[in-house]
Parts: sequence; C-alpha cells; structure tokens
Amino acid sequence: MSGELKDRLVARALEEGFVSCRVCRPWDVPEMPARLGAFVEAGYHGQMGWMAERMEWRGDPAALWPEARSVIMLAESYAPDTDPMEVVGQPDRGAISVYARGKDYHDLVKKRLKRLARWLIEAGGGEVKVFVDTAPVPEKALGQAAGLGWQGKHTNLVSRDWGNWAFLGSVFTTLDLPSDPVGRDNCGSCSACLTACPTDAFPAPYRLDARRCISYLTIEHKGPVDEELRAKLGNRIYGCDDCLAACPWNKFAVAASDLRYGARPELSAPALADLARLDDAGFREMFSGSPIKRIGRDRFVRNVLYAIGNSGLPALRPVAQDLAQDSDPTVADAARWAAAKLAMSR
Repeated sequence: MSGELKDRLVARALEEGFVSCRVCRPWDVPEMPARLGAFVEAGYHGQMGWMAERMEWRGDPAALWPEARSVIMLAESYAPDTDPMEVVGQPDRGAISVYARGKDYHDLVKKRLKRLARWLIEAGGGEVKVFVDTAPVPEKALGQAAGLGWQGKHTNLVSRDWGNWAFLGSVFTTLDLPSDPVGRDNCGSCSACLTACPTDAFPAPYRLDARRCISYLTIEHKGPVDEELRAKLGNRIYGCDDCLAACPWNKFAVAASDLRYGARPELSAPALADLARLDDAGFREMFSGSPIKRIGRDRFVRNVLYAIGNSGLPALRPVAQDLAQDSDPTVADAARWAAAKLAMSR
C-alpha cells in the first residue's frame, strides 16, 4: 500500500508543478553534524549566527520532529529563459539573482507544499509538517539523500534531469514511505563553478566560505563590506548566479512551471542611478512581494553604491555624492567610497 501511495504522491507532485519528488528518512544524513560543526568552527558562516544555533536540529533532521518517519523532498524549477549573466556586462545596471527577479518563492513553494500535504493526509492519513527555508532543515543534504540530485562542488544541489536552477521544499510525515536511492555525484573533474566565482569563495571543492560569497555579502552581511571584496562584487546588488550559471548540467534545465518566477521587467536590468535614489517608502513599494524586501532599503542601497563605484562611469559620481551624508552610516560610507573610486576613473 505504501508503494502505491508513493507512486500517487509523485504523480500528484508533478501535477502541482514540482520537477521532482523523492523520499528519504530523517536520519539518512548522519554526516551532517560533523560537516556543520566544521563549517561553523571554521567561521565560514560569518554573521549568520542562526547557523550555530540549534545545531542539534540543523545537523539532525530526526531531532526536529522525532515522530516523522519519512521526508518527502521536492524540487521546483525557476530556470531563467534568458542568459542570467548578460546584465553583469552592463556597468550602469544592477545584477539581481534570478530567483529574486520575480515573486517571492517562499510564498509560491509553500502553497504548493501545503496542497500536496493536504492531499497526502486525505490519501494516506498520518501527520505532516511542511518546510521551505523556514526551519533548521538541511534541504540540500536531504535532497541528495532522497535522490533529487547531488550536492555539487559549489555546494548547491545539481540534477542530471534539471540542472541546478531549483527551489527545494520538504514535507515531513509520520507515514512510512519507501525511500529512494541516494543521489550519485556526477561532477567528475569539472570545476566550472569554482573558477566562475568572482570572490574565490570556495576554499576547496564542496566547501563554501560564506564570508566571501557574494550572495552572503549582499543579503546576509550587515554593515560595510571589506574594501578588498567590494571591487569583486561588480554590479551584483542582490545575490549572485555565477557558480549556478556555470554548471554544464543546466543544458537539461526544465522551464519553470510558474510564470510568476519570471523576471519582472523592472528587475531584469534596473538602472543603478534610479535604485540609488530610493527612499524607504519607495524601496518597500518597488519590492513588495519580492524576497529583496527583507534586507531593507539601507543594505540594498549600500549594494547599489558598491556597484556604482565599480561601474567606472564618472557620470554616476554625482549619484554617489548625493548619498555621502545619508542617515545610515553604512550607506554614507559606501557613497563616499564609490565617489572616490569614480573620481579616479576620469
């Protein structure tokens, strides 16, 4: 009966728009406590204190909900339909990570997970809990354990069937469902993702130092970014897609099933000068319903100013100078740095 239920579950998940659905046990990632401990001990988590908190849960999904017998791992594609790196070559424009150019994925994925979970209860009974970036769940490790794919050398999940442009979600359940084979590593000798990183954030294959990762620096890091790294940000103002875009397995990328993941026109290649002039109200209005909203105006404008400083365009210097006395000291610092750098570009 559980095998038949699982087959129906997978079919239902695909109907909902997920590109893959696999199952593992909560205890199928025994390596996690040691890996997480080494990551935190090395300081690779930077200011992300939550990585060090509740490590017993983050390292052991079985401890998160002891009653759970199965973890249903799901992947939902957000593959771009245009070259995500094109904007990086436009110095007067801001590069926003593909996943953040459309509707906030938390809302979309969670609704789909909840619909699938309700169906599962009706079809098989039991209890469920759904997660998408909302709890200390090691989604990528569980995704590999369930056979969705494998954690590539850039530490993101990769699949031979859909590349690496995918959101991950999970449904924990008390039902005992058949497990799938663990994902097999197919990176081979390829190092495209490692060499693509602008900041050398990978001290070794399969290891990430978040303190040098542009996604971390532009989203999680509070306060000024080290000057040594500012120039390496280029015009990336929210997240970074370089290592993802470099993966050759993306030749099998599957089109996103939800059009709301598509880029809003104003976020595909926004003008840096316009973004720098956003006040708090303007920022909140522009990024309503977007994951970008959560970092706030000050951190976002800080990123924009670093991009202006890296643009090499003296015409943008007055934009930076206008913010040199901003009420936020980090924004003011970024503005002065950008103006000084552009003064040397003349």
